[in-house]
Amino acid sequence: MQDIGMQFHIRCKEGDVGRYCFLPGDPGRCEAIASHFDNPVHIGMNREYNIYTGTLLGEKVSVCSTGIGGPSAAIAMEELAAIGTDTFIRIGTCGGIDMDVLPGNVVVANGAIRFEHTSLEYAPAEFPAVPNFDITAALKASSEDLGYRTHVGVVQCKDSFYGQHAPERSPVSYELLQKWESWKRLGVKASEMESATLFVVAAALGVRCGSCFHAVWNQEREKAGLVMPMTEDTTGAIRVGIEAMKRIIAADKK
Repeated sequence: MQDIGMQFHIRCKEGDVGRYCFLPGDPGRCEAIASHFDNPVHIGMNREYNIYTGTLLGEKVSVCSTGIGGPSAAIAMEELAAIGTDTFIRIGTCGGIDMDVLPGNVVVANGAIRFEHTSLEYAPAEFPAVPNFDITAALKASSEDLGYRTHVGVVQCKDSFYGQHAPERSPVSYELLQKWESWKRLGVKASEMESATLFVVAAALGVRCGSCFHAVWNQEREKAGLVMPMTEDTTGAIRVGIEAMKRIIAADKK
């Protein structure tokens, strides 16, 4: 690719971002995350990549949105890693699968089902999508210390949002419905769209990554007649991610 003096998609160069970076999907969530930084500066926005940089505990940190799904998330991680970022926390939203996951709960991924395709260009299908252990432990401890109802477990990652929410109308409904039943029987906590890609890309690049989510709702509870209001307030997951990153930074300084 032609050298344009900066990363092609995120439009950043070395020095614009920190070693530590948060990866929300939604560009609109970046300002809320950056508000927890000391001296946040808006670096810029291109396509789905909205970027702020500031400091936490005296260390340079950034937030870069990834948009929806694995392909754009992989681009963000690739380009950020190319200019010095080596530690990532995804702060996202998810839909509960396990009946115990309630709207507003925090889910921390300790593994991800690779029901997406981007990761296949980084590792064979047999390779597991698992996060960095230290980041996962920091996310769990931070969520519990902050008093959130916390679930740690496997999440399912997919490419099609409506493949989950309207599988019956798909020509491959037989596969989607059977797979979903498998996820339920295996105790999968929730469904989202980016972590499997991020965990595998992180392994390929030799960087660290973990994920935490705000549970928006639980479609299995709805099916069971346990209707609960959706909640899109991601404040809790953001707080958990920020506190976890502080723990990682402090541990790195020792």
